[in-house]
Amino acid sequence: MSEQQRLSRGKAIVLLSGGLDSATVLAMATDQGYECHCLSFDYGQRHRTEIEFAAGLAAQFSATEHRTIKIDLRAFGGSALTDDGLEVPVDGIEAGVPITYVPARNTIFLSYALGYAEVLPAHHIFIGVNAVDYSGYPDCRPEFVSAFEALANTATRIGTEGERIRIETPLIDLKKEEIILRGAALGVDYSKTVSCYQLTEAGTSCGVCDSCRIRKAGFAQAGMEDPTCY
Repeated sequence: MSEQQRLSRGKAIVLLSGGLDSATVLAMATDQGYECHCLSFDYGQRHRTEIEFAAGLAAQFSATEHRTIKIDLRAFGGSALTDDGLEVPVDGIEAGVPITYVPARNTIFLSYALGYAEVLPAHHIFIGVNAVDYSGYPDCRPEFVSAFEALANTATRIGTEGERIRIETPLIDLKKEEIILRGAALGVDYSKTVSCYQLTEAGTSCGVCDSCRIRKAGFAQAGMEDPTCY
């Protein structure tokens, strides 16, 4: 890609959690020449220490800006990540939608990103959803992404004026080991990312929740050492 092509990419919103997948997406968007505006969310999650990792990643990849939006999904609960009355499962990945699913989380996050995209304006919103190695979350599927993109171009001024907004999901069809290998090739330092649902304030991961299990397996299958602090 020429420098002129890189500069013509324009602005993009990147949803950045501080996790392995979103870090890889940020690296990809940066490599493709987008001017990255990162959004993170403090939504009442158990593992809110991830926000500190997100800030570090935004700095590492020289994002144009990094904003953290505070919302209170604990007001509704319904997920082991936002309700202290529910335990995070640690006995292995089960079929179906797990208790760690946060109701409508990606819909909410993308809605914030969409609002900001109109203001900038930006025509690309990057999100690290994956339909291969995921925990059964309904808002990580291609059907969800297609539906939200249709909504985005129906419900916004820039969409109705003919400037389409695209929801970019570069990881949607990749296995976890493929994600890790691509990110490593782009300079992602995975020791500076976290995936754990029970992350401590010191940044230590539990190693036994679904997300930790998927992460561990990904590094093993990629033939790479897992740099996570367990």
